[in-house]
Amino acid sequence: MPKQRDLRDLRVHYDMGTLSEEDLAPSPLQHFRAWFAEAAAAGLAEANAMVVATVSPDGAPSARTVLLKDVDARGFAFYTNLTSRKGAELAATRRASLVFPWHDLHRQVVVVGETVEVPREEAADYFASRPRESRLGAWTSHQSRVIADRSVLDERYAELAERFPGDVPLPDFWGGWIVVAESVEFWQGRASRLHDRLRFRRTRADALLDDADAWIVERLSP
Repeated sequence: MPKQRDLRDLRVHYDMGTLSEEDLAPSPLQHFRAWFAEAAAAGLAEANAMVVATVSPDGAPSARTVLLKDVDARGFAFYTNLTSRKGAELAATRRASLVFPWHDLHRQVVVVGETVEVPREEAADYFASRPRESRLGAWTSHQSRVIADRSVLDERYAELAERFPGDVPLPDFWGGWIVVAESVEFWQGRASRLHDRLRFRRTRADALLDDADAWIVERLSP
């Protein structure tokens, strides 16, 4: 176990940049794409990794890291087993928050919004683009369920590889979710922990991420 002093001495001096209102692109989609391009160009490992936070109907929170697979005017899309814990919670509450933790750039992006399922034809198109092993893995795992040991997965994977010697179809329990943003916050680390936090907040329920006229920018205290 790390000592308490060791944990308290783990400090980073945030000095890589600033973020002003004048720096922002006209819409949250444009600014996110610009920052994402910088994160990818900087060589960050899995720059599309994001923490997805959900909540159960009785208020129990949960969070996990998944990969962003698309972002467009509708919102931020990822794919998963629809019967998993996050799938069940999203189906019940239709709410989620995303965090992109780009530590090496002293940046993060926080998204809060409603969720809708990715249309099945889009999910099928993405599923078909995945490696065969990943498609078999999607069939193999009853995600979030308790299993006796690792052999349960290994045996089921082998059975499915025989069942689907060629194409591996989209399972009916697998698909995607789009987080339709109500707010998108861009965070830039600054000295003295006086970080820059600028948030795009939606002013119309039907606003798209690239609709510059439907968002206002607010500066938040760090």
